[in-house]
Amino acid sequence: MDVLSQHLTLRGYELFEITTVPERLAAAKHFITRGLASGALKPVIDKTFDFADIADAQRYMEAGNQIGKIVVTV
Repeated sequence: MDVLSQHLTLRGYELFEITTVPERLAAAKHFITRGLASGALKPVIDKTFDFADIADAQRYMEAGNQIGKIVVTV
């Protein structure tokens, strides 16, 4: 009821909604680059895997227990 009483709206985006329109893609890249540089965007890294352990990274992702990004280093 707390959420409903605030009349909030949730808007989701699909990858192709942004990446298939050059102007939207450029704006998204600028937003992300600016956010990372300023510290406003701070990606959460859950776990890092070496490329040699890519199968383990896949299994970890499929388990769906991570909170944050899974990084594979090459």
